Amino acid sequence: MSVILATAGYDHEIRFWEAPSGINSRTLRCDESQVNCLEITPNKQFLAAGCNPQIRLYEINDHANSEPVLILAGHTAAVTSIGFQREVRYLYSGSEDGTAKLWDLRSPNPSATFDCKSGVNSVSLHPTRNEIITGDQNGSIKVWDLKTSKVINDIIPTDGKATNSSSSQVRQGVSIQSVDISRDGRTVMAATNHSNVFLWDYTDRTCFTPLTSFQAHPTGTYLTKAKISPDSRQLVTCSSDQTARLFSIYRPPDPPEEEKYHLEATPSLILNQHTKWVWDAVFSADSSYLVTASSDKKARLFNLRTGEVVKTYTGHQLTVTCVALNDSST
Repeated sequence: MSVILATAGYDHEIRFWEAPSGINSRTLRCDESQVNCLEITPNKQFLAAGCNPQIRLYEINDHANSEPVLILAGHTAAVTSIGFQREVRYLYSGSEDGTAKLWDLRSPNPSATFDCKSGVNSVSLHPTRNEIITGDQNGSIKVWDLKTSKVINDIIPTDGKATNSSSSQVRQGVSIQSVDISRDGRTVMAATNHSNVFLWDYTDRTCFTPLTSFQAHPTGTYLTKAKISPDSRQLVTCSSDQTARLFSIYRPPDPPEEEKYHLEATPSLILNQHTKWVWDAVFSADSSYLVTASSDKKARLFNLRTGEVVKTYTGHQLTVTCVALNDSST
Protein backbone atom coordinates (compact mmCIF):
# COMPACT_ATOMS: atom_id res chain seq x y z
CA MET A 1 0.00 0.00 0.00
CA SER A 2 1.64 3.24 -1.17
CA VAL A 3 -0.46 5.67 0.89
CA ILE A 4 -1.44 4.97 4.51
CA LEU A 5 -4.07 7.34 5.92
CA ALA A 6 -5.72 6.80 9.29
CA THR A 7 -7.96 8.82 11.58
CA ALA A 8 -9.26 8.28 15.11
CA GLY A 9 -11.16 10.04 17.86
CA TYR A 10 -13.74 10.08 20.61
CA ASP A 11 -15.80 7.24 19.10
CA HIS A 12 -13.03 4.75 20.03
CA GLU A 13 -12.50 3.92 16.35
CA ILE A 14 -9.43 3.93 14.14
CA ARG A 15 -10.35 4.19 10.48
CA PHE A 16 -8.08 3.51 7.51
CA TRP A 17 -8.94 5.31 4.29
CA GLU A 18 -8.24 4.98 0.61
CA ALA A 19 -6.95 8.52 0.26
CA PRO A 20 -8.00 9.25 -3.36
CA SER A 21 -11.51 7.75 -3.17
CA GLY A 22 -12.41 8.49 0.45
CA ILE A 23 -13.48 4.87 1.01
CA ASN A 24 -13.14 3.60 4.60
CA SER A 25 -11.14 0.41 3.94
CA ARG A 26 -10.75 -0.87 7.52
CA THR A 27 -11.97 0.00 11.02
CA LEU A 28 -10.42 -0.98 14.36
CA ARG A 29 -12.08 -0.65 17.77
CA CYS A 30 -10.41 0.62 20.95
CA ASP A 31 -13.20 -0.22 23.37
CA GLU A 32 -11.37 0.86 26.52
CA SER A 33 -10.50 4.40 25.47
CA GLN A 34 -10.75 7.22 23.00
CA VAL A 35 -7.70 7.70 20.76
CA ASN A 36 -5.67 10.87 21.32
CA CYS A 37 -2.85 10.55 18.78
CA LEU A 38 -1.73 8.36 15.87
CA GLU A 39 1.61 7.70 14.20
CA ILE A 40 2.67 5.45 11.31
CA THR A 41 6.12 3.89 11.20
CA PRO A 42 8.38 5.21 8.42
CA ASN A 43 8.39 1.72 6.85
CA LYS A 44 4.55 1.64 6.87
CA GLN A 45 4.47 -1.60 8.86
CA PHE A 46 2.83 -0.43 12.09
CA LEU A 47 0.31 2.13 13.33
CA ALA A 48 0.64 3.34 16.93
CA ALA A 49 -2.39 4.70 18.77
CA GLY A 50 -2.02 6.76 21.94
CA CYS A 51 -4.93 6.03 24.25
CA ASN A 52 -5.65 6.36 27.96
CA PRO A 53 -3.25 5.22 29.31
CA GLN A 54 -1.90 2.61 26.90
CA ILE A 55 -0.19 2.75 23.52
CA ARG A 56 -1.47 0.17 21.04
CA LEU A 57 0.55 -1.03 18.08
CA TYR A 58 -1.26 -2.49 15.07
CA GLU A 59 0.08 -4.38 12.05
CA ILE A 60 -1.08 -2.29 9.09
CA ASN A 61 -1.16 -5.01 6.45
CA ASP A 62 -2.62 -7.77 8.63
CA HIS A 63 -6.28 -7.25 7.78
CA ALA A 64 -7.29 -10.55 9.38
CA ASN A 65 -6.22 -9.37 12.84
CA SER A 66 -8.00 -6.45 14.47
CA GLU A 67 -6.15 -6.80 17.78
CA PRO A 68 -2.94 -4.90 18.62
CA VAL A 69 0.29 -6.84 18.14
CA LEU A 70 1.80 -4.99 21.11
CA ILE A 71 0.37 -2.99 24.01
CA LEU A 72 2.77 -0.60 25.74
CA ALA A 73 1.81 -0.10 29.37
CA GLY A 74 3.63 2.31 31.64
CA HIS A 75 1.88 5.65 31.42
CA THR A 76 -0.77 6.30 34.06
CA ALA A 77 -2.80 8.95 32.24
CA ALA A 78 -3.78 9.88 28.69
CA VAL A 79 -1.05 9.50 26.06
CA THR A 80 -0.93 12.79 24.15
CA SER A 81 2.00 12.46 21.73
CA ILE A 82 3.86 9.58 20.04
CA GLY A 83 6.49 9.15 17.35
CA PHE A 84 8.98 6.67 15.90
CA GLN A 85 12.71 6.84 15.40
CA ARG A 86 13.44 6.67 11.65
CA GLU A 87 14.79 3.09 11.67
CA VAL A 88 11.92 2.09 14.00
CA ARG A 89 14.37 1.08 16.73
CA TYR A 90 12.19 2.76 19.33
CA LEU A 91 9.00 4.73 19.97
CA TYR A 92 8.79 7.86 22.11
CA SER A 93 5.71 9.20 23.89
CA GLY A 94 4.36 11.92 26.15
CA SER A 95 1.49 11.78 28.61
CA GLU A 96 -0.66 13.82 30.94
CA ASP A 97 0.99 11.81 33.74
CA GLY A 98 3.92 14.25 33.51
CA THR A 99 6.40 11.95 31.80
CA ALA A 100 7.89 11.23 28.41
CA LYS A 101 9.07 7.70 27.70
CA LEU A 102 11.18 5.68 25.29
CA TRP A 103 10.04 2.19 24.29
CA ASP A 104 12.09 -0.60 22.78
CA LEU A 105 9.51 -2.31 20.57
CA ARG A 106 10.75 -5.73 21.65
CA SER A 107 9.31 -5.11 25.12
CA PRO A 108 5.97 -3.84 26.50
CA ASN A 109 7.78 -1.82 29.20
CA PRO A 110 9.52 1.56 28.81
CA SER A 111 13.29 1.58 28.47
CA ALA A 112 13.63 5.17 29.75
CA THR A 113 11.40 7.66 31.57
CA PHE A 114 11.80 11.45 31.65
CA ASP A 115 10.09 13.28 34.54
CA CYS A 116 8.75 16.54 33.12
CA LYS A 117 7.03 17.61 36.38
CA SER A 118 3.85 18.52 34.46
CA GLY A 119 1.49 16.98 31.94
CA VAL A 120 3.21 16.55 28.58
CA ASN A 121 1.29 17.71 25.49
CA SER A 122 3.92 17.17 22.81
CA VAL A 123 7.20 15.35 22.16
CA SER A 124 9.53 15.71 19.17
CA LEU A 125 12.69 13.79 18.27
CA HIS A 126 15.72 15.65 16.94
CA PRO A 127 16.52 14.32 13.44
CA THR A 128 20.30 14.12 13.91
CA ARG A 129 20.98 14.24 17.66
CA ASN A 130 20.11 11.88 20.52
CA GLU A 131 17.62 14.36 21.94
CA ILE A 132 13.91 14.73 22.44
CA ILE A 133 12.07 17.97 23.14
CA THR A 134 8.97 18.05 25.32
CA GLY A 135 6.30 20.74 25.73
CA ASP A 136 4.24 20.67 28.92
CA GLN A 137 1.17 22.13 30.58
CA ASN A 138 3.27 24.44 32.78
CA GLY A 139 4.47 26.31 29.68
CA SER A 140 7.93 24.75 29.76
CA ILE A 141 10.06 23.30 26.95
CA LYS A 142 12.65 20.72 27.95
CA VAL A 143 15.44 19.20 25.87
CA TRP A 144 16.50 15.72 27.02
CA ASP A 145 19.72 13.84 26.27
CA LEU A 146 18.64 10.29 25.41
CA LYS A 147 21.97 8.78 26.46
CA THR A 148 21.98 10.24 29.96
CA SER A 149 18.23 10.94 30.45
CA LYS A 150 19.28 14.38 31.70
CA VAL A 151 17.77 17.77 30.86
CA ILE A 152 20.02 19.80 28.56
CA ASN A 153 17.76 22.88 28.43
CA ASP A 154 14.66 23.81 30.41
CA ILE A 155 13.09 27.02 29.14
CA ILE A 156 9.90 29.05 29.14
CA PRO A 157 9.31 31.11 25.98
CA THR A 158 8.40 34.76 26.53
CA ASP A 159 8.24 37.29 23.68
CA GLY A 160 10.36 35.07 21.48
CA LYS A 161 13.06 34.65 24.11
CA ALA A 162 14.04 31.37 25.72
CA THR A 163 14.30 32.01 29.47
CA ASN A 164 15.70 29.39 31.82
CA SER A 165 12.72 28.08 33.76
CA SER A 166 14.61 28.01 37.07
CA SER A 167 14.73 31.80 37.04
CA SER A 168 11.31 32.48 35.56
CA GLN A 169 7.79 32.39 36.91
CA VAL A 170 5.45 29.91 35.20
CA ARG A 171 2.93 31.97 33.27
CA GLN A 172 -0.54 31.30 34.64
CA GLY A 173 -2.74 29.37 32.23
CA VAL A 174 -0.12 29.09 29.49
CA SER A 175 0.45 25.59 28.16
CA ILE A 176 2.80 24.42 25.42
CA GLN A 177 0.47 22.59 23.03
CA SER A 178 3.05 21.59 20.42
CA VAL A 179 6.80 21.38 19.92
CA ASP A 180 8.46 20.41 16.66
CA ILE A 181 11.88 20.35 15.02
CA SER A 182 12.41 20.89 11.31
CA ARG A 183 13.73 17.96 9.25
CA ASP A 184 16.98 19.82 8.66
CA GLY A 185 17.43 20.18 12.43
CA ARG A 186 17.86 23.95 12.28
CA THR A 187 14.53 25.26 13.56
CA VAL A 188 12.62 24.52 16.77
CA MET A 189 8.97 25.54 17.07
CA ALA A 190 6.73 25.83 20.12
CA ALA A 191 3.08 26.89 20.17
CA THR A 192 0.96 27.76 23.21
CA ASN A 193 -2.74 27.29 23.91
CA HIS A 194 -3.11 31.09 23.53
CA SER A 195 -2.04 30.81 19.86
CA ASN A 196 1.44 32.23 20.36
CA VAL A 197 4.06 30.58 18.14
CA PHE A 198 7.81 30.78 18.84
CA LEU A 199 10.63 29.86 16.48
CA TRP A 200 14.29 29.47 17.36
CA ASP A 201 17.52 28.56 15.61
CA TYR A 202 18.87 25.39 17.22
CA THR A 203 22.02 24.67 15.24
CA ASP A 204 24.00 25.18 18.47
CA ARG A 205 22.74 22.58 20.97
CA THR A 206 23.73 24.78 23.91
CA CYS A 207 21.24 27.55 23.18
CA PHE A 208 17.96 28.55 21.53
CA THR A 209 18.56 31.64 19.36
CA PRO A 210 15.25 33.52 18.83
CA LEU A 211 14.07 33.90 15.25
CA THR A 212 10.58 35.26 15.73
CA SER A 213 7.29 34.94 17.57
CA PHE A 214 3.76 35.75 16.43
CA GLN A 215 0.10 35.13 17.18
CA ALA A 216 -1.31 32.58 14.75
CA HIS A 217 -5.03 32.87 15.56
CA PRO A 218 -7.26 35.64 16.97
CA THR A 219 -7.14 36.54 20.66
CA GLY A 220 -9.40 34.33 22.72
CA THR A 221 -9.10 31.27 20.49
CA TYR A 222 -7.43 28.04 21.58
CA LEU A 223 -4.56 26.58 19.59
CA THR A 224 -4.69 22.79 19.51
CA LYS A 225 -1.73 21.71 17.34
CA ALA A 226 1.16 23.07 15.27
CA LYS A 227 3.63 21.29 12.97
CA ILE A 228 6.51 22.09 10.63
CA SER A 229 6.25 20.70 7.09
CA PRO A 230 8.67 18.00 5.85
CA ASP A 231 10.37 20.49 3.52
CA SER A 232 10.96 22.84 6.54
CA ARG A 233 9.35 25.72 4.61
CA GLN A 234 5.86 25.85 6.15
CA LEU A 235 4.13 25.74 9.51
CA VAL A 236 0.53 24.71 10.11
CA THR A 237 -1.51 25.66 13.19
CA CYS A 238 -4.93 24.28 14.21
CA SER A 239 -7.46 26.04 16.39
CA SER A 240 -10.82 26.34 18.07
CA ASP A 241 -11.63 29.05 15.49
CA GLN A 242 -12.44 26.18 13.07
CA THR A 243 -9.41 26.84 10.87
CA ALA A 244 -6.01 25.47 10.03
CA ARG A 245 -3.53 28.17 9.02
CA LEU A 246 -0.36 27.97 6.94
CA PHE A 247 2.68 30.21 7.49
CA SER A 248 5.88 30.46 5.49
CA ILE A 249 9.03 29.85 7.57
CA TYR A 250 11.59 29.56 4.78
CA ARG A 251 15.25 29.59 5.84
CA PRO A 252 17.84 29.50 3.02
CA PRO A 253 20.77 27.14 3.76
CA ASP A 254 23.53 29.78 3.44
CA PRO A 255 21.78 33.15 3.14
CA PRO A 256 23.37 36.59 3.07
CA GLU A 257 22.91 38.38 6.38
CA GLU A 258 20.03 40.56 5.13
CA GLU A 259 18.11 37.47 3.96
CA LYS A 260 18.82 35.30 6.95
CA TYR A 261 15.24 34.40 7.68
CA HIS A 262 11.88 34.87 6.02
CA LEU A 263 8.56 34.62 7.83
CA GLU A 264 5.08 35.57 6.76
CA ALA A 265 3.57 36.63 10.08
CA THR A 266 0.17 36.67 8.41
CA PRO A 267 -1.04 33.28 7.17
CA SER A 268 -0.32 32.45 3.54
CA LEU A 269 -3.40 30.22 3.53
CA ILE A 270 -6.43 29.88 5.83
CA LEU A 271 -8.33 26.60 5.55
CA ASN A 272 -11.80 27.36 6.93
CA GLN A 273 -13.94 24.54 5.56
CA HIS A 274 -14.42 22.79 8.91
CA THR A 275 -17.42 23.81 11.03
CA LYS A 276 -16.00 23.00 14.49
CA TRP A 277 -12.63 22.87 16.24
CA VAL A 278 -9.67 21.59 14.22
CA TRP A 279 -7.58 19.26 16.40
CA ASP A 280 -4.82 17.89 14.23
CA ALA A 281 -3.14 18.16 10.84
CA VAL A 282 -0.48 16.24 8.93
CA PHE A 283 1.46 17.10 5.78
CA SER A 284 2.04 14.84 2.80
CA ALA A 285 5.66 13.81 2.22
CA ASP A 286 6.18 16.49 -0.43
CA SER A 287 4.48 19.19 1.73
CA SER A 288 1.92 19.86 -1.04
CA TYR A 289 -1.11 18.40 0.75
CA LEU A 290 -2.54 18.52 4.26
CA VAL A 291 -5.05 16.32 6.08
CA THR A 292 -6.97 17.83 9.00
CA ALA A 293 -9.12 16.36 11.79
CA SER A 294 -12.07 18.14 13.39
CA SER A 295 -14.86 18.06 15.96
CA ASP A 296 -17.28 18.16 13.00
CA LYS A 297 -16.61 14.37 12.74
CA LYS A 298 -14.72 14.79 9.48
CA ALA A 299 -11.20 14.72 8.15
CA ARG A 300 -10.32 16.70 5.04
CA LEU A 301 -7.55 16.50 2.44
CA PHE A 302 -6.42 19.90 1.14
CA ASN A 303 -4.35 20.86 -1.87
CA LEU A 304 -2.03 23.50 -0.43
CA ARG A 305 -1.30 25.01 -3.84
CA THR A 306 -4.95 25.97 -4.30
CA GLY A 307 -6.43 25.74 -0.80
CA GLU A 308 -9.20 23.52 -2.15
CA VAL A 309 -10.65 20.44 -0.47
CA VAL A 310 -9.63 17.38 -2.48
CA LYS A 311 -11.51 14.82 -0.39
CA THR A 312 -13.65 14.68 2.76
CA TYR A 313 -13.53 11.56 4.91
CA THR A 314 -16.81 10.87 6.73
CA GLY A 315 -17.82 7.98 8.96
CA HIS A 316 -16.74 8.85 12.49
CA GLN A 317 -19.65 9.32 14.89
CA LEU A 318 -17.87 11.75 17.23
CA THR A 319 -14.96 14.22 17.22
CA VAL A 320 -11.96 13.23 15.07
CA THR A 321 -9.00 14.07 17.30
CA CYS A 322 -6.04 12.82 15.27
CA VAL A 323 -4.80 11.87 11.81
CA ALA A 324 -1.75 10.00 10.52
CA LEU A 325 -0.46 9.94 6.96
CA ASN A 326 2.48 8.21 5.31
CA ASP A 327 2.65 8.63 1.53
CA SER A 328 6.44 8.60 1.23
CA SER A 329 8.02 6.57 -1.56
CA THR A 330 10.85 5.23 0.62
